[in-house]
Amino acid sequence: MTDSQAEYISPDGRLLLNRRAFLGNSATALSSIALTSLLRGEGLLAGDRPLIDPSQPYAPRPPHFEPKAKKVLVIFCAGAVSQLETWDYKPELIKQDGKPLVGGPAVTFQGPAGNLARPQYEFKPRGETGKMVSEMIPHLAELTDDLAFVHSLTSKSNTHGPAENFLSTGFVQDGFPSLGGWASYALGSENQNLPAFVSIPDPRGVPQASVNNWGPGFLPAEFQGTPFSASKPLRHLTSPAGTPSAHDRAARDILRRLNARHLEDHPGDGQLAARIASYELAARMQLSVPEISDLSTEPDYLLKSYGADDPANPTKAGFAKNCILARRLLEKGVRFVQLFNGAYASGGKLNWDGHSDLKGQYDVHAEILDQPAAALIKDLKARGMLDDTLVVWCTEFGRMPMFQKGAKGRDHNPDGFTCWMTGAGVKPGVSHGVTDELGRKAVQDIHPLYDFNATILHLLGLDHERLMFYHNGIERRLTDVHGHSISEILT
Repeated sequence: MTDSQAEYISPDGRLLLNRRAFLGNSATALSSIALTSLLRGEGLLAGDRPLIDPSQPYAPRPPHFEPKAKKVLVIFCAGAVSQLETWDYKPELIKQDGKPLVGGPAVTFQGPAGNLARPQYEFKPRGETGKMVSEMIPHLAELTDDLAFVHSLTSKSNTHGPAENFLSTGFVQDGFPSLGGWASYALGSENQNLPAFVSIPDPRGVPQASVNNWGPGFLPAEFQGTPFSASKPLRHLTSPAGTPSAHDRAARDILRRLNARHLEDHPGDGQLAARIASYELAARMQLSVPEISDLSTEPDYLLKSYGADDPANPTKAGFAKNCILARRLLEKGVRFVQLFNGAYASGGKLNWDGHSDLKGQYDVHAEILDQPAAALIKDLKARGMLDDTLVVWCTEFGRMPMFQKGAKGRDHNPDGFTCWMTGAGVKPGVSHGVTDELGRKAVQDIHPLYDFNATILHLLGLDHERLMFYHNGIERRLTDVHGHSISEILT
């Protein structure tokens, strides 16, 4: 090497030209490799990212540890369901009905606070556990012995959009990956003919935070949820009109060969491989999605059990058909299904945002939710699918124990509310966490929603502290720097 060439060698490169330095660095490098291997084996290596082949982004990938659940169904009730009208029985609230809350806030989220108001539905004991559950949801109440309730959840926001973001992505701001996106990024899919993550909007519309609930955030775009429902099929998926199926298949075959040859000429182009993979998935979906969306093959008795044949309530029938679609997707190996009940903010008309006339609005919403959702869980159980499927019921926050002044509804309450789980890896018939005697604040075993999401990941065999993605100089994760799984509700 000439002196002129040596001028362009970095200081680290110069050390490699020194025999003693080279041997010394080799020794420490080998020990570092060994240490890294040991740390990975113990699950202690930060940023333990899944290895993803861009040409097969949806291929199944191993979890961090043996999972209890292979699939997840999230039933998301948008608009903030009142825990006091459903799952969290407070006899003291009945005693103090009509009285002011001593020491309570004069003003809540939407205005002046009124007096305490008893639950608008009667509660009665259910099942062998004897848990008190509202008569508003009689079909779901029958399942109480199978459910694990968490009564002490808290949110970081009392506004619907940011609170939906927090529940679905772990952050109140926009731009972060959804829970389903993280799951499909980490684990891929068991079915290469369908998306790994499907989001099913309510017949009445999309939720307040819209696509944030199923978006990829800063993860690769292929891990976003695919939104479609029983009434609104996946867009832009049909073959060109008048094209014979044989011709269509032949065109796909030659396109596949051309793409493969092009990829051979550009082997390091990950974006090209990912785009080809997405087009090929779309082609396979042209055959698989219409078949799975065709509910005419379901027997009449099952349609009736869900309420999908209800001529008097088309919204309920539409939601029931979405529930059947959710079951069919899970049967085919879709990793994560997000099923919405309720749409965007509308004064409580299209979702559970009961500010002005809670009882009148909940009578409508409960009928849409109750029978179809209960039938879905019963159907999953009868087919043995709860052995490897986790079912989650959630809402973005709860409601205040007092009515709003001059109204018959409850204001937003992020300080104590209820969600539940059932299925794979979940203890049946348990209630964990406590709110105060009026149901306003969590006071025992308090769990921010970080813990709830960490528990879902844990049941999928994922350590929420190891599942990371490097973005803008930060190792990001679903639970930020918080959270732990709620072991008290796990088997």
